[in-house]
Order: sequence, then C-alpha cells, then structure tokens
Amino acid sequence: MRILLLADEESKYYWDYFEKQKLEGIDLIISCGDLAPQYLSFLATFAKVPVLYVQGNHDYCYADTPPDGCISIDDDVYVYQGYRIMGLGGCMSYNYGPNQYTQDEMRKRVKKLRRKINKAGGIDILITHSPAYKFHDSEDLPHTGFEVFLDVLDTYKPKLFAHGHVHINYGRDFKRESMYNETKVINAFEKYIIDI
Repeated sequence: MRILLLADEESKYYWDYFEKQKLEGIDLIISCGDLAPQYLSFLATFAKVPVLYVQGNHDYCYADTPPDGCISIDDDVYVYQGYRIMGLGGCMSYNYGPNQYTQDEMRKRVKKLRRKINKAGGIDILITHSPAYKFHDSEDLPHTGFEVFLDVLDTYKPKLFAHGHVHINYGRDFKRESMYNETKVINAFEKYIIDI
C-alpha cells in the first residue's frame, strides 16, 4: 500500500501546482495534523482514496470547520484494506490550549483505546501529531514527545509510526525517518510517500 503522509505545512506541490495525476498510485492519504481543513478537503475532492487525519495543536478551527470529505481517526482504530490504523492527535500541554495534553492525559487516551486495539487484533500503523519522547522530539516543552507512544510501539510493534509537529526548519532536531526496533518512524512534515 502506498501512503501519502502530510503534516504541518500545506505542500505547494499538491495545492498551488496541483495536477490530478500527482495522486495516481496513492492508496491512502493521512494527515498528521496542523493543516488547513480547506487543504484536506481539496485533496479529498480529487483523491479516489480516503483522507484520514488527526488534529494538531494549531487545528482549533476543526471544531467549527472540519475537513469535508475526510475521516477523523483521533482516538480511534480505523481499518482500511486490512491495515489497522490508530490515531492520536495533539501535543504536549504548554499553554492549556486545545489539542494539548500532559503525559498523564495522553496515557489515559491510549488506555481508553485498548479495547478497540484488542478488538482489531493490534495495530499496523500509529498516526500522531507529536513525536515520541526522546525520539524525533525536541528539548523545548511544546515539542517534547509523549512517553506512552514508546509503550505503544513496544507492545504492538506496528510497521509504521508517522507524526508531524517538528518542522524541517527547526534545524538539528529534524529527523525525517528512523527505525525504532521493527517500526519505521517517519516525520511527515509537508509531504512524504511511503510503501508498506
């Protein structure tokens, strides 16, 4: 399956310079957050595949203007073509804004998903906005990752973990891809295509 991952910055390649053939061969589109709902709606209009998303810490407007034609996988396990996809949006709480969580609050969100995970028989893909703690994250509080994401990777061993939140222009902290045991970890900043 070929997945187009998106996060944090609308890609001019897919929006300003859009051509329908650029989406050919894509089996699924997933947003890891902080993207304009109009951008995701635009892609959903032309894509012949589902557009899934989790919310980032800057996606305040989704409450009033959710992306049309797209599927929220926040706090859910969504199954598509046999792939079990778990979604958890938001980032570390730094000013008590929407879509911000403490380490304990994120741990509780994961705990609430255990029944859905067990019903699905595990997960193949973990989609979040924030990275995992000490793995693709940064030292500042807003960009500190969540510890429980490492627990999820250790327990369920998904094939893919994709996140956003840490931008390429942040410099030395940016890592596009790595491996965590058997899991490929991708920072989906702007756009990234992966085959799994």
